Amino acid sequence: MRILAALLVPILGSVALAAPAPVVKNRAPFPSNSFYLLPLGAVKPEGWLKRQLQIQADGLSGHLDEFWPSLAADSGWLGGQGESWERGPYYMDGLVPLAYLLDDARLKAKADKWVRWTLENQRADGGIGPEKNKDWWPIMVMLKTLTQYQEATGDPRVVPLMQKYLAHQLASLEGRPLDKWAIYRWQDEALSVAWLYNRTGDRRLLDLARLLSKQGYNWRAQFEDFQFRGKALKGETALKTHVVNNAMALKTSAVWWLFSGDASDRRAALQQLDVMDRFHLLPNGVHSGDEHYAGRNPSQGTELCAVVEGMFSVEHMIAILGEAALGDRLEKIAFNPLPGTFSGDMWSHQYDQQPNQVLCALAKRDWTTNGDESNLFGLEPNFGCCTANFHQGWPKFAASLWMATNDDGLAAVAYAPSRVSARVAGGVAVEVVEQTEYPFRDKIAMTVNPASPAKFPIALRIPGWAAEARIAVNGKPVPDVRAGTFHRVERRWTRGDRIELLFPMKVRVSRWHQDSVAIDRGPLVYSLRIGEDWRKLRDKAPAADWAIYPTTPWNYALAIDMAKTETSVEVVEKPVGPMPFSSQGAPVELRVKGRRLKSWSLVNNSAGPMPPNPVTSQEPLEMLTLIPYGSAKLRITAFPWLGQ
Repeated sequence: MRILAALLVPILGSVALAAPAPVVKNRAPFPSNSFYLLPLGAVKPEGWLKRQLQIQADGLSGHLDEFWPSLAADSGWLGGQGESWERGPYYMDGLVPLAYLLDDARLKAKADKWVRWTLENQRADGGIGPEKNKDWWPIMVMLKTLTQYQEATGDPRVVPLMQKYLAHQLASLEGRPLDKWAIYRWQDEALSVAWLYNRTGDRRLLDLARLLSKQGYNWRAQFEDFQFRGKALKGETALKTHVVNNAMALKTSAVWWLFSGDASDRRAALQQLDVMDRFHLLPNGVHSGDEHYAGRNPSQGTELCAVVEGMFSVEHMIAILGEAALGDRLEKIAFNPLPGTFSGDMWSHQYDQQPNQVLCALAKRDWTTNGDESNLFGLEPNFGCCTANFHQGWPKFAASLWMATNDDGLAAVAYAPSRVSARVAGGVAVEVVEQTEYPFRDKIAMTVNPASPAKFPIALRIPGWAAEARIAVNGKPVPDVRAGTFHRVERRWTRGDRIELLFPMKVRVSRWHQDSVAIDRGPLVYSLRIGEDWRKLRDKAPAADWAIYPTTPWNYALAIDMAKTETSVEVVEKPVGPMPFSSQGAPVELRVKGRRLKSWSLVNNSAGPMPPNPVTSQEPLEMLTLIPYGSAKLRITAFPWLGQ
């Protein structure tokens, strides 16, 4: 198998490998994970992914605290009297990994300032954070931040502070139980409790986890008898129908399996995904919620917080459960709805995105509860939680590309240009350099550089859609490669060994709401390119709020032969430029024919109800251009289709 020379970049020669931090595995009585997340900093982005993180650093993430009042110098999380609830911790939860993955001194100084105040101001009773905050929920987010900070820096203050705080919480919960958001988000703290237990063995932490579970919401029960099978109307909304709570809850049963050891909890984790997919999955790979359950209509939306929290849940589910299909899911979210809800420069974002999004304006829509500005691109559309929280999406995805296997090897759970440094069997340091333009291209090259020859496994996720996937090691084909599995290559690795993967990306058609169709190729979903007229509504220097109006028609039905998609769709590859997630920078285009469907029009400022399919049209046949969903800020993703 040959890898295109254009993909290859110089490999570090004989540079000595730094000693990577060891992986902390589960301590009894926890069962073993399938994989273990590597310490923050073990995986570093390269290529287009590093550029994407740099775009984020140059955009809102790197400057938000300089002008947004919720993160001003008087924040309660900096010792002031300002905002003292979730926004400071949310921001830190993404800023810390962004700063340390980019090794950016400016961002590290920002992150250190925020974290240092918490580390230096623990109260005598063990409490942390702003004293006027009486809600357990924001501190759950702060604990996530502290675990990442400790892994990146080795700061010796983190573990003792967490021990003292969690002992304080254990002593306090009976008299001051979980309330409101904390009831539905307790599983996020359970992750931090498990992280600390694996480092200390303090069995009081197991008691705390049981108390959190007892006081927390029973998500497993909700999905064993699921009652919310369509759009939640305003009188039906509750915290249990809130899309962000549900995105966080996806990992609940998997996380709780660590504490319970009950195999039924493992099964319940996948059942929960199946139920959510059946009733609320959208073609872009996320569940609907604007901001409560909204069914499968592609004109309904999804809140940005649900995208990044859903990714975080799936990243931990992969580690615990080891299911290859979860890697497919993670990539679909990361490469489609995550970039699809940002401007290309990441200076503006939406609160709600729509798979069929043909107008972004200050206007009423059929949202479940959200306001008129929810799909504007701006600084703080609708509500500021997403402004504070979106920062974790790209960095945590980059940090989760590689994981450790339970038998001291490595697992590639998602693919993007990167390099990973870890210890493998016998404690040997190894670096693997991954060169690729995936997901825009189908080839991946890896160079394995152990400090000394060592035998260990590398588990390579084979996407479920890659029926003709091929692997070669040092030019020799590897047999029995099957889609939808982790293929283990176990051998004695020496410096310079090469792994080459080919995942042929065939065009696929999937069926959605009202038998509409969506077009996928590899992990990317493709959407109609619609001309975009960006109009500034409000200047919030250095940011702004923008409306986007279409300059070209959007109401098309596809003329596609479902049985012969390869001949119905032309694939045009373009260079992967500095801003691939923008309409003009799209690195791949699909050309497919279609006809205008004049009966399909705007209804309440969104694409109207999907007509029953197939449809008919006497309009002229036109050649349409589809681009990756993440590149299209106006788009049609679920299409009507023409009968023969």
